[in-house]
Amino acid sequence: MEGPRPMTTRSTQPDLLYSEEEEALRSVVRDLLRDHCEAADVIARTESDAPHDRALWKALADGMGLAGLLVPEAQGGQGASHREAAVVLEELGRAVAPVPYLTSAVVATEALLAGEGDEAAKLLAALASGRTVGALAVALSVAPGGAYRAVRHEDGALHGELTGIADAAAADVLLVPGADGGLYAVNADDTATVTITPQVSFDLTRPVATVTFDGAPARRVGAAEPAVRRALRAGAGLLASEQLGVADWCLTETVRYLKERKQFNRPVGGFQALKHRLAQLWLEVVSLRAAARNAADALATGSADSDVAVAVAQAYAAPVAVRTAEEALQLHGGLGMTWEHPVHLYLKRAKADSIAYGTAGGHREALAELVDLRAP
Repeated sequence: MEGPRPMTTRSTQPDLLYSEEEEALRSVVRDLLRDHCEAADVIARTESDAPHDRALWKALADGMGLAGLLVPEAQGGQGASHREAAVVLEELGRAVAPVPYLTSAVVATEALLAGEGDEAAKLLAALASGRTVGALAVALSVAPGGAYRAVRHEDGALHGELTGIADAAAADVLLVPGADGGLYAVNADDTATVTITPQVSFDLTRPVATVTFDGAPARRVGAAEPAVRRALRAGAGLLASEQLGVADWCLTETVRYLKERKQFNRPVGGFQALKHRLAQLWLEVVSLRAAARNAADALATGSADSDVAVAVAQAYAAPVAVRTAEEALQLHGGLGMTWEHPVHLYLKRAKADSIAYGTAGGHREALAELVDLRAP
């Protein structure tokens, strides 16, 4: 696997292409997901009390070491970069894989990379190994620059309630912002002081929950503000790659279906009106790929334009992913309306992602501020 990329200002031209190593990584991840993440199994999990696929997570994180891509080798990780993590997220998006990769291997990991002290280092190594799953206790809807809720810290314990926490049910450790400005680690399995209550989730493959702390023992791992901002920026930037995977699957499967489906003794995809719709979707997905790769490259190289790249990617990604999923559902006809066909999973993921880490409108407003282009 490619070594760590230097966290320095990038060249004037971002690298939007995939390296040979990244394509090899894609191939391995796709093969694994093909063998372990069948659509029927994902649908069945959404109907159960265990939506997360622990076996698949073990294969990805423990078996392949993908949970530690963003962690330097000296700290127990793979020493790769956001570019490689983006490739993994593309493939996870293509499979709508019910694993906490974005929330643990990206968001929680980034929060700990901004942490300090032995406790943060120990937890970082645990997350990198994949044997421990982490979740940042900030609502999934919070944008990188948005306000987030904190809980009261008193005598080494946390008190309060936080809502909309993604993948909290799968987490072994929660990283919780305290009202005193600290970021604290709490064992999620301490049922005497931590209560995780599932909320109704539109995307059943990434459930959210309300977390209540009633005197939960907490270990400080750093300052909350820089850790949360760094984590949410990386989450928003790499979410665009997941949205790319969702959109790419929807377009590819729709084209395949329309080539096979016949009407009036000819393939449905041969009708001019549908060709135009598919061509427009293709243009939008290609543009989304460029925006997502730019965000991943900016994060990987520590570019001064990272905030701009992330805002551009998220302002564009959500509408494209939702539109592509909606078109896929409609163009599959009656088949697409069935529960057994997986296209509804992709539409739900696209819709849920459209409000994750900020909305497209919120990112456009942030972008206007970043480039000093304010409304009159």
